[in-house]
Amino acid sequence: MPDQFDLDKYLVRIGYHGPVAPTRETLHGLQAAHVDAIAFEGIDPLLGRPVNIDLAAVQAKIVDGRRGGYCFEQNALFKAALEAIGFAVIPLSARVRWRVEAGAPLTPRTHMMLKVDLPEGPHLADVGFGSCLLDAPLEMVPDIEQSTAMGTFRLTLSDGLHWLAVKQPAGWRTMYVFDLVPQVHADYVLGNWYTSTSPHTPFTSVLILERLTRNARYRLVNRRLVIEGRHGEVTSEQIIETPEMLRSVIDELFGVTLPVPADEVWARTET
Repeated sequence: MPDQFDLDKYLVRIGYHGPVAPTRETLHGLQAAHVDAIAFEGIDPLLGRPVNIDLAAVQAKIVDGRRGGYCFEQNALFKAALEAIGFAVIPLSARVRWRVEAGAPLTPRTHMMLKVDLPEGPHLADVGFGSCLLDAPLEMVPDIEQSTAMGTFRLTLSDGLHWLAVKQPAGWRTMYVFDLVPQVHADYVLGNWYTSTSPHTPFTSVLILERLTRNARYRLVNRRLVIEGRHGEVTSEQIIETPEMLRSVIDELFGVTLPVPADEVWARTET
């Protein structure tokens, strides 16, 4: 079957060796392993290449092809893994607020994430928000600070919408806003097309990669490599100076094999 999911290959890809059962412990372990092993990246939109979010294509690219992806790919893969284990998963969509001024109108639904129903209550699971990757699922309980190994997050409710924010050195920063309306694949196809082709999204003009380990956040924006600590504080910064250095960083630090020669990616970046 074209959409058959290979759970064993996925678990090898993310290096996960913990329990495989639909429990809170497993969900936490899978999300942490996923964002460590599979980098967020938008190389295909930058190169003008189509992004196919059908499950077979996502598996071939990320699991078999040593690539990463952005939210529609990453969370489609994570959803398939969770469902194969036996989790109850509801796919959702969000409106990104990361680079939006407070009070500005709501943006389109261009982000995919998941609601996972556990005996302990519903949890927000998301392995694909590349502006600030989440290393753990969050309880869907408003107005409490939720600390993970690499951040502190908070959900609030306003006008029937859920607002997710992260604590940064300058204070709380809103990540995205969402409701609980389940989405179908066609909803994501539309959002994916816009995200991968529109000049109004960053992916068509900016090289973006992010990886989140247990003790550091690695972010590459064009030729600027930044390493951040737990609350977004910059601990190291470096400018990538050559195409070969760019290829090496993407390969060794982010674990991604470029689909084209590094010179082609380099030509589309700027400091």
